[in-house]
Amino acid sequence: MDIYKEPIDKVFDRMTKHKHIHEAVVLVENGAGDFSYDQSYGGKDIDTPLLIASITKLFTTTCIFILKEQGKLSLDDQVTKSFGEEILSDLHIYKSEDYSKQLTLAHLLYQTSGLPDIFEEGHIKQRVLQQDLSFTFEETIKETKQLSPHFAPQFSKRAHYADVNFDMLGKIIETVTELPLEEVYKQFICEPLGLEYTYLPTKETDFIPKVYYKNRSHARPKSIKSIRASGGAVSTARELMTFIKAFFSGKLFNKAIFHKRHVRNKLQFSMYPIRYGAGYMIVPLSGMATMFMGKGELIGHSGSSGSFAFYEPQKDLFFVGDVNQMANPALPVRLAMRLAIAIKA
Repeated sequence: MDIYKEPIDKVFDRMTKHKHIHEAVVLVENGAGDFSYDQSYGGKDIDTPLLIASITKLFTTTCIFILKEQGKLSLDDQVTKSFGEEILSDLHIYKSEDYSKQLTLAHLLYQTSGLPDIFEEGHIKQRVLQQDLSFTFEETIKETKQLSPHFAPQFSKRAHYADVNFDMLGKIIETVTELPLEEVYKQFICEPLGLEYTYLPTKETDFIPKVYYKNRSHARPKSIKSIRASGGAVSTARELMTFIKAFFSGKLFNKAIFHKRHVRNKLQFSMYPIRYGAGYMIVPLSGMATMFMGKGELIGHSGSSGSFAFYEPQKDLFFVGDVNQMANPALPVRLAMRLAIAIKA
């Protein structure tokens, strides 16, 4: 397994030479448990708290799957079971037809609702970069209604990545369990896996790491606490590795659920070549994106903060890390892809 270390070092060293990378960490392990190797840069290591951003969606997905196994919900449930008229009114009007009440949990989970993303298509992202903002779920819905959906809800052909899908799933989890989301994460994920430093910040005293945008680091505790189910969790590379292994191994829920509804739709062009499945990203390692240098695919998730957690089934390797940079969301995906291609099985 020592032959893996040299290519990891080369890829990591090349990435940390990027002018906007001020700190970084990577941890690579195999499923058998006899290989583990990490590299760090800028003072960050595998036990340093990091904002996992959209990797939080895997936590939300886990809770949905567990509740499904418990018989407390179905992916075919319409969102009308959890949301009233005030939330759903005019939420999804596409080509003059109102699809709001036709939305299901599956549409949200698979990013096939067609709903727009207020962070990339609205003004939230720029406002958050300027100052720390707090916004409620209701305000997120209101902002979403001011933008146009991209297509009618569907399960095939198209997906559109939008945080609001998972914000809604988070509220559904709270409704079904009658517990706050942070407590559900704790009971369903953190306690079973023994995760001591993974949490959803809620209190004033909860530590939230700063995130870089180009050469400036930003503290955004209010904003992070506003995107709970879609991107608000904090963890470490070591504990994220424990989680991603459990997610794909069936330790937390029956992994057969991944194959029951085989949906792998292309996301919007700005996220090429990523596809989306049951709450997770699918990144092909072959094709034009890698100049046909790789094989297979990565499955998992990345975060806009520079975090990533992926599994490469062909080589049975897991890649977890963080480059702590918001200016280019493609960086963590690119790093994971380069690591997977560089390591020869």
